[in-house]
Amino acid sequence: MTTRRMTVGQALVEFLAHQWTVDGEIRERTVPGILGIFGHGNVAGLGQALKQYNVQDPGLLPYHQARNEQAMVHQAVGFARVHRRRATLAATASVGPGAANMLTGAALATANRLPALLLPSDTFATRVADPVLQQLEHPHDTGVQVTDAFRPLSRYFDRVQRPEQLLSIALAAMRVLTDPAETGAVTIALPEDVQAEALDVPVEFLQDREWHLRRPAPERWALDAAAAAIRGAKRPFIVAGGGVIYSAAEDALRELVESTGIPVGTSQAGGGSLNWDHPQYLGGVGATGTTAANRLAAEADVIIGIGTRYSDFTTASRTAFQNPDVTFVNVNVASFDAYKHGTQLPVIADARETLVALHGALDRHRVDADYEELIALQKRQWDAVVDEALKATGAELLGQSEIIGAVQGASAHRDVVVQAAGSLPGDLHKLWRVRDPMGYHVEYAFSTMGYEIAGGLGVKRGLEAMGDDRDVIVMVGDGSYLMLHSELATAVAEGIKIIVVLIQNQGFASIGHLSETVGSQRFGTRYRYLNREASNFESGGLLTAVDLAANARSYGVDVIEIAPGADAAARLRDAVTAAKASETSTLIHVDSDPFSYAPDGEGWWDVPVAEVSELESTRSARAEYVEQRRRQRPLLG
Repeated sequence: MTTRRMTVGQALVEFLAHQWTVDGEIRERTVPGILGIFGHGNVAGLGQALKQYNVQDPGLLPYHQARNEQAMVHQAVGFARVHRRRATLAATASVGPGAANMLTGAALATANRLPALLLPSDTFATRVADPVLQQLEHPHDTGVQVTDAFRPLSRYFDRVQRPEQLLSIALAAMRVLTDPAETGAVTIALPEDVQAEALDVPVEFLQDREWHLRRPAPERWALDAAAAAIRGAKRPFIVAGGGVIYSAAEDALRELVESTGIPVGTSQAGGGSLNWDHPQYLGGVGATGTTAANRLAAEADVIIGIGTRYSDFTTASRTAFQNPDVTFVNVNVASFDAYKHGTQLPVIADARETLVALHGALDRHRVDADYEELIALQKRQWDAVVDEALKATGAELLGQSEIIGAVQGASAHRDVVVQAAGSLPGDLHKLWRVRDPMGYHVEYAFSTMGYEIAGGLGVKRGLEAMGDDRDVIVMVGDGSYLMLHSELATAVAEGIKIIVVLIQNQGFASIGHLSETVGSQRFGTRYRYLNREASNFESGGLLTAVDLAANARSYGVDVIEIAPGADAAARLRDAVTAAKASETSTLIHVDSDPFSYAPDGEGWWDVPVAEVSELESTRSARAEYVEQRRRQRPLLG
């Protein structure tokens, strides 16, 4: 066997550079780049290896500098989604705080079922210098370190405690990264001494290796049972989730619903499964859904879940499906999700393969004319509501719906909107008119404040890697912006263009509204000066000394400020148009009215209210909560 003498860091870098994902006729690098921040834990291992290959072969595994470890993982996730999980980025961080900063990103990747390869450094395997800087010490277990916190957050975790272990660990990591049913955060902990140790590496380990994405077809019995249930349904309804996007099943979904007339509602991850103006598309479903989707979902006798994990937002905390005889047909590549809600009709298979097969099995089947008329009526009514919501009102402060309308009006059909947290996900789910399968990117499985700019940067990286020049429009509230904006410097350093619409609403608008609904009167959610006499932030003046536009300008991005005024919507639209024409990143700062809400979609979300309280507002909220809970029901198949 021919071998090469290499360090663990060098072997891992060269190994990753030769891994390929194959999805039908598409073949691309599984890990085409690595993000990293170096410290004493990885500078001599992976850092040295990346420098060596940068000198010898700069294109082998390109290195991208980052400003925040959590943001590195967000970039990898954004990259992975736009590549439909065929490719992702690796991310390396140093021992202790560097590694710990990646934990939120790991949870986000796993919750969203999106691949990200994490390479956090670990303390000395030999323990020759014990304890080292940034090492945790537990008297009951001195082997427990920061990297052990990745175990529950990862779909795969291992630690390379000896150089020889790298071979089997690296191969196992790739298996999970490229497994549609199992993917998520993949973590290989790398002790800082082991990274720099040498081993004889078989050349076979360093050669090109292909990982074929599994696209399992539905079993005949499952397909027949699902088709029979759908044929027997009076009011079937499809819930399209992220699995439709990841398996590139949007064309198959469109062909099925055009043939059968079955209506579709989407989860946040499923946005883009159908274009907004398709006759069978009724918009988002669930707590942040539309009246059109929610009214039909409530009466549906068969719910066909395709690639959805049925989060509480999608099910409106189990109030969305009110038909007492509702049956679930769940199509999912992961059995864990396929069996949800006690279904007796799981189809454990790829979304695209199943939709194609169902199309054949449902040949000449169509919903009845009365149901088609109802679908068309509900769609017309909701479209009219959205038309009105997106219009400029001429008010001094723009409502968030008007802001969405102005941004959408200036965007191109193929542009990608990126969002994650606050009140924007709910408003976008109802109001953003998706016109491309990749046009809607809302991270809502973990809904991580601070994801937006880093995730948007990852989306743009992913698009550029495919030669796609569409614009990425990041929409972010001031609360989420303050959590993590440092990757604006990365965008400037690499000349990566993103458009950021920063909405200043003086606080945490989403939780502020939620706080009102649970009777807590927006406590702790407003950005105001501390009123020391009252010991709260509710009655102090607005925090006018904080200038987020100046903060963004300090990073070197172009900044356009939209001052309040009756023509603010028109000026915002012009600003987006100008940003699209620019070759560099632009941040558009706009003030908004946090008390102007999007139209109600008749969804509900279960957030418990205090059972007893001295506050009348809380007692009133409790009474409403008890009433809403009466609509909850077990979902048993």
